Amino acid sequence: MQLAHILQPLTAPPGGLPRQQQLYRLLKEAILGGVLAPGNPLPASRSLAAEYGMARNTVLYAYQQLIAEGFLLADRRGTRVAVLSVLPPATRSTAGVAQNQPQLARRAASLQVRQGDAVLPFAPGVADLNAFPWVSWARQLQKAWGEVSARQLAYAPPGGEPALRQALADFLRARRGVRCRPEQIFIVGGAQLALDACARLLADAGDTVWLENPCYPAARTAMQAAGLNPEFVPVDRAGLAPPDSLWQSRPPRLLYLTPSHQYPLGSVLSLERRLDFLRRIGDGWIIEDDYDSEFNHARPGLAPLPAIQGLRPEAPVVYVGTFSKLLHPGLRLAYMVVPGWLAGDFGERIGSLYRSGQAVEQRALARLLESGRLSRHLRVMAPRYRARQSLLRQALHAGFGEDAEILGGDAGLHLTLLLPAGPPDTEIVRQAAALGVTVRALSEYYAAGATVPAENGLVLGYGMAEEQRIPELVARLVQAWRQAEQY
Repeated sequence: MQLAHILQPLTAPPGGLPRQQQLYRLLKEAILGGVLAPGNPLPASRSLAAEYGMARNTVLYAYQQLIAEGFLLADRRGTRVAVLSVLPPATRSTAGVAQNQPQLARRAASLQVRQGDAVLPFAPGVADLNAFPWVSWARQLQKAWGEVSARQLAYAPPGGEPALRQALADFLRARRGVRCRPEQIFIVGGAQLALDACARLLADAGDTVWLENPCYPAARTAMQAAGLNPEFVPVDRAGLAPPDSLWQSRPPRLLYLTPSHQYPLGSVLSLERRLDFLRRIGDGWIIEDDYDSEFNHARPGLAPLPAIQGLRPEAPVVYVGTFSKLLHPGLRLAYMVVPGWLAGDFGERIGSLYRSGQAVEQRALARLLESGRLSRHLRVMAPRYRARQSLLRQALHAGFGEDAEILGGDAGLHLTLLLPAGPPDTEIVRQAAALGVTVRALSEYYAAGATVPAENGLVLGYGMAEEQRIPELVARLVQAWRQAEQY
């Protein structure tokens, strides 16, 4: 049997794959494509090797691999193609895109495409990674790795390492007024996974979830991916502001809040509204996303407003926090605090959904908390971030005018600049990126089709902004604004 038309692409090394791999692949593709028909005999390995000038072992490898996978049969009559269904060739459009192929689910089309995770100056949500306490962290990691056993290399205990749960309970009680015991804390692989767990374990598909508008996009994604029906509630300068009628017409099963520092507008939810939400939530749940409350700029030296979770014993609140701002986002560790009466059932269910890991990192983090090194790091960084925010405000007023409205700043690591007149914020962002400045368009945080019109503006982080570069970077941003006006 002549195989010239099939083996023509076979090249001698170095041509990428070894010849035995090339021969195996060419024969397999010919069988799947119907070029080698079922039952067709193949030449003996010695004959094929001699005809095409290759080692017999090369042919034997290809034949044996195809026999093992079921593409060929070998017996006393020789080697032949197995009887298999021939796969139809993929059809492609003129643009080269496969046709009649299954697509993503309909729910995927509603999800907002995530932007890049650049850590350039003014990227929101990024702490100063250059100031991270690398030496202390490396020391604790080294100690933790020195204690590694088979248990630490397997899945972490459900809920997380006991030492970290205890250290975190002490930390949250002292700094945020959270009422909790270690067994109420669940360590998960990032805040996004925590929100996903809330959506799947606290509500059913079709239930109503209230979301802030504008809102943290990842929260919106988690809720929509779980099949919940979002109600986009307007946010004013004091936080989420639902009309009374909404409580009657569409009461929430889940109410998602960023009360300590609304993302992205930066407002702090008043104590009056916090208590009102607790009073009216009924048989629903409040998800309190406390993503960056560690940095309180409005009242330096004083504690921020207490967490909603701590205002009422055993409140129906799931408190969500992350170590992304305390340490670094690549650590991928976050936590959830659930009411004591739910902890047992919640732990069993979340253990069925996700597997815990990073036991070594969790032990190191527990030591960092216990030693007080993390609290000292926060005390060092808080005034540094306040200074950067002040410089950023001055530069924005100088570049965009004294009347420019800047929102937020009581907490966290970002400001929001409103630009009601002028070019679209998305075009400013595009022009700024070309100039090496990363900012986010405020309009993209608003839900499409919601009754609240999207505001035009820019969301600017200052965690990674070096003080001496802030005026220069804002000058580039002003240049991007002017270029966008002409576009």
